[in-house]
Amino acid sequence: MDLNRISLASWDWMVIALFFAAMVWIVWDVARKKKETSGDYFLDGRAAGWIAIGASIFASNIGTEHLIGLAGAGATSGMAQAHWEIQGWMILLLGWVFVPFYSRSMVYTMPEFLEKRYNKESRGILTYLSLASYVLTKVSVTVLAGGLALNTLLGINFWVAALALVIITAVYTIIGGMESVLKTSVLQTPILLVGSLVILWLGLRELGGWDALMATCGAQPVNNLGDSMTTLMRSGQDTAFPWYGALFGSAIIGFWYWCTDQFIVQRVLSGRNQREARRGTIFGAYLKLLPVFLFLIPGMIAFALTKKPDSAIGAQLAAALLPDAATGSLQNPDLAFPMLVNTLLPVGLKGVVICGILAALMSSLASLYNSSSMLYTIDIYKRRHPETPEKKLVHIGRMATAVIVVFGVLWIFVIQAMGKSLYDYIQSIQSLLAPAIAAVFLLGVCWKRTSAKAGMWTLIAGLLLGFTRLVTMIVNPTAHNAFTYVFNEMNVYVFGVWTFLFCIVLAIVVSLVTRAPEAAQIKGLCFGTATAEQKAETRASWGTWDLVHTGIILAVTIAFYYYFW
Repeated sequence: MDLNRISLASWDWMVIALFFAAMVWIVWDVARKKKETSGDYFLDGRAAGWIAIGASIFASNIGTEHLIGLAGAGATSGMAQAHWEIQGWMILLLGWVFVPFYSRSMVYTMPEFLEKRYNKESRGILTYLSLASYVLTKVSVTVLAGGLALNTLLGINFWVAALALVIITAVYTIIGGMESVLKTSVLQTPILLVGSLVILWLGLRELGGWDALMATCGAQPVNNLGDSMTTLMRSGQDTAFPWYGALFGSAIIGFWYWCTDQFIVQRVLSGRNQREARRGTIFGAYLKLLPVFLFLIPGMIAFALTKKPDSAIGAQLAAALLPDAATGSLQNPDLAFPMLVNTLLPVGLKGVVICGILAALMSSLASLYNSSSMLYTIDIYKRRHPETPEKKLVHIGRMATAVIVVFGVLWIFVIQAMGKSLYDYIQSIQSLLAPAIAAVFLLGVCWKRTSAKAGMWTLIAGLLLGFTRLVTMIVNPTAHNAFTYVFNEMNVYVFGVWTFLFCIVLAIVVSLVTRAPEAAQIKGLCFGTATAEQKAETRASWGTWDLVHTGIILAVTIAFYYYFW
């Protein structure tokens, strides 16, 4: 029997059956309600409460890359990846800074917001770019990772697992739209949390506690500069995670993802008012504090257990993860999560963890389907056919979901052919997307002088820089000069930081030499343009407890950086 394949008892299968029964009941309940308008279908009629919004933000974000990939990263690089996961503060930025502007604009999509703030060209650029990135990276990669995970863990044929995952998720997303996504997330999130918390607790107990984990991982070097697996802020000379690149680069990518990407922001747009939307982000920010402890640290626990020869579980982990005799690093780090499940969990709880994996995969896919179909329906089809009846828009959205599913599955063949360059490709896409979009949204909201031409040309220039790096990294030229250093050899996170700064400067310069936006166009869309009534509405949407919980999240984040610095 494969060491990394989970063996399930009848009780585990019963737990999985109950999970699917609950999913079917939720979808059936949603299906009974007619979706008469595109607002009902894509944004749940803008009636979502804070619990559903926060749970959906978290569940949409968590996928196989967390349950397996992040655990594998923890088992190899340790705390270095935590910059991208301890980003609850960034979700707070969405709630406190951007929710009022998005709410006042009454937009359905982020490209639609850019058209109101800048011009139709900016909207078109962001629409097609977002759709391409969803199909070519997010949908296809999630399906691929899900099929591989179920094949590895349960022995299910890859294509059977992948297609079943695609069909089941697509069916309930097509039937219920955003309401299905929100309500199933409320079920999926606690299951995911419970299973992961049990692994964390049992792993620490087997290892001997937190101090044993810190001692073992703190003794494992990750470079020759004095950094260990417990080092969050590595030396600036570290080739993989220089502190300034990891800290600021992760913040730029995080700002794009959490505050401007349709995939996440659509959950906030579905809120019934600013109060519910903001509190949804606060709840989501609390949940976003957990992945480091639920997924990354268990990977570190798996590594530490391989160093414990007197433990039977440690011996099994070592046999599967294969520590290198010379360096101590693991040769099969991605098996860390399935091996912890197989060796630590008793009967019944394995079924809960499998449900957690399924929940992560399905929630991510459902959110991707809904966001992608909404972008096509609202930003492409409705713009070309503005008189389309609302019922037909819902029908178009459902068909768009099906088409996106097909393209995403077909792209899997391309990804498989790319082999080991997959993650370099995805990273390059992120470095292409994040800096320019982040700069345009940030200046668009914070500086009312930012002009329409500045928004458009900043998007174009920033994306051209990112695309140039992508092509150069794929070609991988052998020459060494200034061009190849910037577009191939420079650390990808550092490249993202410099690209963002370039985009900020470009937008400011272009704004100063081009026509300022009309006051009527940007009314309520950026700082300094809100009316007294709009300001009063925003002020009435938050109270003392919102500030208290925000302070707690920020304090935990600061304490985390202080502890692992």
